[in-house]
Amino acid sequence: MLKEFKEFVMRGNVLDMAVGVIIGGAFGKIVGSLVNDILMPLVGLLMGGVNFSELSVTVGNATIMWGLFLQTVVDFLIIAFVIFLIVKSANNMKKAPPPADPTTKECPHCISAISIKATRCPNCTSEIG
Repeated sequence: MLKEFKEFVMRGNVLDMAVGVIIGGAFGKIVGSLVNDILMPLVGLLMGGVNFSELSVTVGNATIMWGLFLQTVVDFLIIAFVIFLIVKSANNMKKAPPPADPTTKECPHCISAISIKATRCPNCTSEIG
């Protein structure tokens, strides 16, 4: 059972996923700090010194922290955009190169493959127009 577990863990896709989760967590913290410590204070400053982390509405006994929710939405949008760019780049790298220009053509008389530059078929000696 230990051997099977080791084989499972050592598969490429499991290791790739583990690395992705760890890097994703670290990236999430970076984006969170970017939004909370840099972007939202600047947006708040442009809006007259508003501190978004303190914006809330009280309904009965419940406090709705809509400023924190807005910061979380901005976090999500930044992360989603970066993931979009990564996936788009990966898809572009996977695209097959365009096919090369043909180097041969078919003789219309004997249907054999000849050089694309040929003006006479080397097989049937017919002139190619």
